[in-house]
Amino acid sequence: MPNHQTETSLSGVVIGFDFGLRRIGVAIGQTITQTASPEAIVNSKDGKPDWEHITRLFEAWKPVAIVVGLPMRLDGSEQALTQPARKFGQRLSGRYHCPIFYMEEQLSSIAAESRQLKQPHIDDHAAQIILESWLQANALAKTNVT
Repeated sequence: MPNHQTETSLSGVVIGFDFGLRRIGVAIGQTITQTASPEAIVNSKDGKPDWEHITRLFEAWKPVAIVVGLPMRLDGSEQALTQPARKFGQRLSGRYHCPIFYMEEQLSSIAAESRQLKQPHIDDHAAQIILESWLQANALAKTNVT
């Protein structure tokens, strides 16, 4: 399915994911304000996400695009979760018919932990950091295009 929209032409709600084999953080963002908020943590068993939960999120928010964090090593090379995260993004795009974008992320979980949240899991905050990084990069691309 060809992607007729570019990053710079997207406008509206964007859903972001911090992929993990046990938990997947979800954040919701807005291209106009370039902000994102933590939304949910989706359980995953043996790398298989709770698709019903994800479907409810898509039905509620009706995003115009999907952003998935790509876990990378600090030197920029791929790590064990890079390919499973990419495959997850492709499945999301195929199921929900939205353009998919990847955002390299190395330390989103550590950054989320540094916010000193009093929660057992911070995956949704890691997704927020990934999505905000993408939104800011997208906004910068828009200013460079016009």
